[in-house]
Amino acid sequence: MLTTTHTRKRALLAILALPLVLAACSDGDGNGGGGSGATEEGGGSGDADFTFAVVTHASAGDAFWDVVKNGADAAAEDLGVEVTYQGSGEPDEQAQFIDAAVSDEVDGIVVSLANPDAMREPLAAAADAGIPIITINSGENESASLGAITHVGQTETVAGQGAGEQLAEAGVTNLICVIHEPGNIGLEQRCEGATEGLGGTVENLQVDINDVAGAQNTIQSSLQADPSIDGVLALNPAIGVAAVDAVAGAGSEAQIATFDLSGDVVSAIEDGSILFAVDQQQYLQGYIPIVLLKLYQENNNTMGGGLPVLTGPGFVTQENAATVAELAEAGTR
Repeated sequence: MLTTTHTRKRALLAILALPLVLAACSDGDGNGGGGSGATEEGGGSGDADFTFAVVTHASAGDAFWDVVKNGADAAAEDLGVEVTYQGSGEPDEQAQFIDAAVSDEVDGIVVSLANPDAMREPLAAAADAGIPIITINSGENESASLGAITHVGQTETVAGQGAGEQLAEAGVTNLICVIHEPGNIGLEQRCEGATEGLGGTVENLQVDINDVAGAQNTIQSSLQADPSIDGVLALNPAIGVAAVDAVAGAGSEAQIATFDLSGDVVSAIEDGSILFAVDQQQYLQGYIPIVLLKLYQENNNTMGGGLPVLTGPGFVTQENAATVAELAEAGTR
């Protein structure tokens, strides 16, 4: 992963040093944990002082969000706190998980905001109950208005612009941007940014993340219908891999890029099937909020000063893919 500034590198190193200090001061012994299902206990000791709830807009088993959970579990173990993880692609169910966390009187909530309006009421209840909130991944622009003390992630429009610029440098002029979740504002912002960065033609293509085979067919049909399409930008690693098969099936020479990493994506970058992946370091999106919530509870610390704590974007290319291949396979990248 290559961060965009030396300042950001120093900031992330400072954040990642905090758990070593906090763990040394903690009374808990990390035992780890976790399992399958929508509700999962994270790492940490059974007699932890704090319990934090992580509620995201994807169910267990998603390659991207499993890495987020791995980060949260690792932070729980390092810091001696309890973390629960719940995820659902249905906004109403995600809101119910937040309501349950408020009823359980957790000490902090970490939440992704793919659909901010659906989270507004339950997060207002959390704020009224005095529960600190940190948003991650999606919804940076709505984070403060929903009562969060900070946002951890990347600025999606900026990330999209960077992807568009990289594709333009590779010679792409006619791009399809594949949106895999309807109503997800972060995905729409990525495509908007890509349009600005490319300076060419960009068409949004809607597919369903729950039907990857169908998504492959939709991409392939678009390429066959318009041979002038010379680029595909996926916004999810599973869709990125599906795009590789779609391009081959269509007999197209379109170049492919994707957002986010998986072991399969890194392998495709290494063999040249995918040009690059936009890396937002989702492990940090699980890890850092747990650190920040414990610091907030123990010392009333906040970070960001009204700006997000950025974990990306960076770009994984054929030149640097080998350095993250083993880490992606291990579930930390």
